[in-house]
Amino acid sequence: MPKKKKIKLISWNVNGIRAAIKKDFFKSFKKMDADIFAMQETKIQDSQLTDEMKNISGYKSFWSHATVKKGYSGVCTYTRMEPKAINFNIGEPKFDNEGRIIEMDFDDFIFFNVYFPNGQMSEERLQYKLDFYENFFKYADEHKNQGRSLIITGDYNTAHNEIDLKNPKANENNSGFLRIERDWLDRIIKNGYVDTYRCLYPDVIKYSWWTYRFKARERNIGWRIDYFFVTKDIIDNGWVKEAFIDNDIFGSDHCPIGLIIEI
Repeated sequence: MPKKKKIKLISWNVNGIRAAIKKDFFKSFKKMDADIFAMQETKIQDSQLTDEMKNISGYKSFWSHATVKKGYSGVCTYTRMEPKAINFNIGEPKFDNEGRIIEMDFDDFIFFNVYFPNGQMSEERLQYKLDFYENFFKYADEHKNQGRSLIITGDYNTAHNEIDLKNPKANENNSGFLRIERDWLDRIIKNGYVDTYRCLYPDVIKYSWWTYRFKARERNIGWRIDYFFVTKDIIDNGWVKEAFIDNDIFGSDHCPIGLIIEI
């Protein structure tokens, strides 16, 4: 029987890779020692990437950039493992041109690094966010319905339940905790996706994002809006060994989250 391998997955919304680099990003990256490292909100264009960003020893990096607006959105995945296929699109230009998705097929599983939209700016952006959820999960379901195992990580920009943010009552009319957004997370769970952290730690209160205002991180007034969702078969197969939120790493208004699987 072949020996099982442990894989460490990390996801982090860095809120601007250039800003994060000024706050010890590479030191934090090395410390986390991930096999696959997903980064959201890079806020950078291809022409602005440096060799230092692109070529971290031992990793290949893949970048997706917003074509509609500079200094906006963007995702990157660093990987030690060789993907057999990579995709940056779900086939819908209004979503694909914001550089929000990198899909990698690792044979045993498909890994999605996704920066889900923020709906706070306007009614129009809230609708865009809801439409993005609809279109992305329709795309993901095509893989799932073919029996593929999926890992979908990133900044979902929605706190699911009251346990997932410090002040639920005060935020129930704010995007990020609107019932219509939370219903989407209910819907994907009903559809066979599992929130790995909440699966392992149903009652633990821990956050992954804090506003820069009001000394929120210092006072731990936060939200849990970053997730590793997986298809239920990954849980059933016993692949998930640990899920964590690393509050001790700074450099962004988000902290890194992680998942360790053994396959």
